[in-house]
Amino acid sequence: MRDGREDRESRIAPVRSLLPSSLRHFVTSSPMLSFCVLGSGSAGNSTLVALGGNGRARYVLIDSGLSPRATARRLGPLGVRPAEIGDIVLTHLDRDHVHPGWISAVRRHCLAVHVHQRHRNAALRVGLPAACLRAFGSVFCLGEGTEIETTLLGHDQLGSVGLVLEHAGLRLGFATDLGRVPETLLERLVGLHALAIESNYDRPMQTASDRPAALKRRIMGGLGHLSNEQSLAAVLRVAEQGDLGHIALLHLSRQCNDPRLVRTLYARHAPHLLSRLTLSSQDRPTPWLHLRRPERIPRMAVAAGRQLNFLEMLPAVS
Repeated sequence: MRDGREDRESRIAPVRSLLPSSLRHFVTSSPMLSFCVLGSGSAGNSTLVALGGNGRARYVLIDSGLSPRATARRLGPLGVRPAEIGDIVLTHLDRDHVHPGWISAVRRHCLAVHVHQRHRNAALRVGLPAACLRAFGSVFCLGEGTEIETTLLGHDQLGSVGLVLEHAGLRLGFATDLGRVPETLLERLVGLHALAIESNYDRPMQTASDRPAALKRRIMGGLGHLSNEQSLAAVLRVAEQGDLGHIALLHLSRQCNDPRLVRTLYARHAPHLLSRLTLSSQDRPTPWLHLRRPERIPRMAVAAGRQLNFLEMLPAVS
C-alpha cells in the first residue's frame, strides 16, 4: 500500500513531465528552497528565491537593483514570469539595490516590499508607496512556513541587513554590502545549507587603482564592502557550523576584482569548497542553486569574540 507522499508524487509526475527542465525541480510535494542570482555588481543587484512544496512554488526577490525590464529578461529562461513574484525583500536602499523603475511597478501590482524598520523612512523618500511597505525587525515571517532572521550590518550611514531564510528546515544565508563581518552575523549564520555573501574587491587591485582616495577609504574602511580575504574568512567560519551545499559570491567589482583571483584564493586556502563555489556576474544569472537537506545538520554555537582575523582563519601555507 502506498503512503500519502507516494500518492501526491504520482499525481504531480505527469504535470512535471510537461514542464521545461528548469521548472521540474519546483513541482514536487516535498518542501524546497532554491535561489538564482539574477545579477550582482555596482550596476544592479537582484536575487530570485523559489520556495516550494505541495506542487506549488512562490517567488521572492532579494533586492530589486535591476530594472523591471532587465529582470523580466533574466527571468524568462528560468521559466518565471514577473507577475509570479509576490514579495521583495530589501537589504538596503542604495540605487544598485532598488532600481527606480520598480517604484511604479510596486504601486501598480501592489507588491509587498519588506524593509528593515530602520530603512522605512528612506524607502518612503525614494518613492516606495507606504501601503506596500512591510517593516520588519530581527525576525519576520514571509508567508506560511518561511521565517527570516535579520542582522543589521555596517554600510554607509544606515547600514544594510543580513538575512537567513528558513523554509521547511532549509536555511539560506545572505549578506552583501557590509564593511566587516561582525560576530552578531556569524551567530545567525549557523546550520546553513547555502550562503550568498559578497566578495567585492582584491585589496592590491583596490589599492593600486586610480579611484579617488576618499572612495578607497569608504570601501575598505569597515563601512563599505568585503575584500576577497574577509569574505573567505567568513565562509570558512560558516562552513564549520553547517553543511554548505552552495556558496555564491556576490558583488564582485569589475574594476578591482578578478574571478581568477577569487578561484585561486579558494584553491590555495579552501580547496574543499571549490566545487560548491558559484561566482555571480553583473551580466548574466547564475544557474538555479538548489538547497538539499542532509540527514543531520550540526548547529554549533559561535563563541563570542573579536572581529574575524583572516590570517588566523587560514591554514599556514609553506
